[in-house]
Amino acid sequence: MKYCRVEKDTCIACGACSIHAPDVFDYDAEGLAFNILDNNTGTNVIPEDLTEMVIDAEFACPSLSIQVSDKPFR
Repeated sequence: MKYCRVEKDTCIACGACSIHAPDVFDYDAEGLAFNILDNNTGTNVIPEDLTEMVIDAEFACPSLSIQVSDKPFR
């Protein structure tokens, strides 16, 4: 099981995450990426069929803003 969130303080809105995992990432009103599955809380399990795409997005993020964990973020 994996969990993810976007660190908005470092997000540069480059679009890499939404290219790799469009079913997980979108942009807020300020143009910053967020996890649409749990409103960026990092507390909902990423569906298994999307996990590989989320990990790809994590490694593609030039600002290292995508955080992926085996445990929920609190």
